[in-house]
Amino acid sequence: MNLKEKYPFLMKYFENGINDTSKNIAHCILFYGSDLQSQYDLALEVARMLNCTGTHTQDCTCLNCNWIRENKHPAVLTISKVDNKPSDDTSKTVISIDQARMIKNDLLVTSEYHRVLIFCDKDKEGNICGLNQQNFQADAANALLKTFEEPPSRTTFFFLTKDKSDMITTVVSRAQCFFVPSHKEDSRNFDLVKDAIDGYLELERSEVLDLNDKILQLTKDNDAELIFTQIQNYMNNLLFQCIDQPNLKLKLIADLKSVEKAKKELRLNMNPQTIVENLCFDLVLNN
Repeated sequence: MNLKEKYPFLMKYFENGINDTSKNIAHCILFYGSDLQSQYDLALEVARMLNCTGTHTQDCTCLNCNWIRENKHPAVLTISKVDNKPSDDTSKTVISIDQARMIKNDLLVTSEYHRVLIFCDKDKEGNICGLNQQNFQADAANALLKTFEEPPSRTTFFFLTKDKSDMITTVVSRAQCFFVPSHKEDSRNFDLVKDAIDGYLELERSEVLDLNDKILQLTKDNDAELIFTQIQNYMNNLLFQCIDQPNLKLKLIADLKSVEKAKKELRLNMNPQTIVENLCFDLVLNN
């Protein structure tokens, strides 16, 4: 499924803006949602449309379009904790203030292209991940705020994140925000967590540490956010079965919120052991 089929409204919106004689799209655009790779692909496609010098169709093969498809365009840059950093920048976990200064200086030089800077995070395998207040901290963001407000001509910034609340408000307030829905298969699987979480509603307070040990081990052996998502899937399955039990329904809704809080804490790079411990106490002590 191509981007026009996946996101007809978004693609039409950007096409209309770009085809307008004044290139009428925002200078700062924030995408949010669970599918970060699709957000990145959308940002690249907008960059391609802004820089196309050929047929202005999806299959155009002009030099700019080919460069952008190959992620080699000199004016379309990924900005992350591992991409496009100064040579003497030793930071490895954040978009740094030195990186912000380099970006400001680079933008002072005029360009024949429409420059597009895509701010995101990446995991150890190089997969696209979302920005949050840990990997894009206030000092670096604030160093760029004036640039975001009054960028050079023909310059567009993209910010990719899972949730708008993960970003500092000063960036969100300067951006036009778009929710990018996920088209990945909606799996409600909870096979990884079933043995650990099964029967948690009947656990006594004295058993909370045992639950903590089981879930903590699962987060060490697997992607932690996947484990929390499967716990939510398990709870949603129980919720579906207890429509006529209002007290249990309220308990499960509260538990789902506790797991969602744990997922947000994980995105802020809090200590996983602390996150799991707090979650387990929330789940069991409220039984």
